Amino acid sequence: MQDVIVSSWAQLQDELFADSWNEELGRFRSRFAFRGLSDAGYSLETTLIRLGGDFASLEPHLLRNFRKYARRNVVEQDSIWHWLSVAQHYGLPTRLLDWTYSPYVALHFVTANLEKFHLDGVIWAVDYLKTHQQLPHSLQNQLAEEGANVFTVRMLTESLPNLQDFNQLGGHYPIFFEPPSIDERISNQFALFSVMPEACGVLSRWLQKHPTLWRRIIIPASLKWETRDKLDQANITERVLFPGLDGLSSWLKRQYSPKS
Repeated sequence: MQDVIVSSWAQLQDELFADSWNEELGRFRSRFAFRGLSDAGYSLETTLIRLGGDFASLEPHLLRNFRKYARRNVVEQDSIWHWLSVAQHYGLPTRLLDWTYSPYVALHFVTANLEKFHLDGVIWAVDYLKTHQQLPHSLQNQLAEEGANVFTVRMLTESLPNLQDFNQLGGHYPIFFEPPSIDERISNQFALFSVMPEACGVLSRWLQKHPTLWRRIIIPASLKWETRDKLDQANITERVLFPGLDGLSSWLKRQYSPKS
C-alpha cells in the first residue's frame, strides 16, 4: 500500500501537490485525480457494487428506467455516457466513481461528515496520465489524436457507443473522463469520473497491481478539525461546491454544530 500518513497541515500541503512539476511545460500541472473519503478503511467500490445482490445484471435495468422516466432535456445528447454522467450526478447507482482535479475539493469530502471525525480519512491520488498508458492502443490513439490526457463524453461516444462495446474490450483498466457541465456543481467541484469495463470492477484492486500509478494520503482524525477550519477559511465549503439552498443549509448546519 502506497500510504503516506501526514502529521501536520504543512506536510499535508506538500503531499497534496507532490509530483506536480511538469518539466516539459515548466509549470506546476498535476496529472493526478483525487478522491477524498472520510474513512480511510473505505475501498474504491462504486455505488452499483454497494447496491449488493446481483448488481451487474441490474445495471441495464437501472439505466433503462432512468432514461425512460427522466426528462429528455437533462442530457445534451442521447448517448450512454451522457446518461451515465447524469445518473451518477443525481445519485443513481452506477459503475462510475467521482474524482476531482482539485486536492482541496477532495480534502473537503474527507472532512465534510462530522460523524466521521473520530476516524482517519484518506485521499486517493491516481496518475491518470500513466494510467491511460495501460489502455488498448485504439483508445490511447484517440487521446493522442485529440491531444488530450482524459476523455470527454463525446470521445467515448465516438469510440464506445454503448456499454456492450466497452465490456467486450476485455482487460481490467480504468478510464478517466470529464462529465458534461450539467450544472454548477460539476464545474465548481472540478469533477471527473473513472469507469471500468466491468460492472463488478473494483478500482482499488486494479491499483494494487500497479503500485507506481497512485498513492494514498492518510489524514489522521487528530488533524481533521484543523483541516476543516482552514478549508472553511479558504472558502472550500458546501455553499460553494453545492450551489443552492441544500448546499447552503449543509454548510450552515456544519458551521453551527458543536465540536463535541
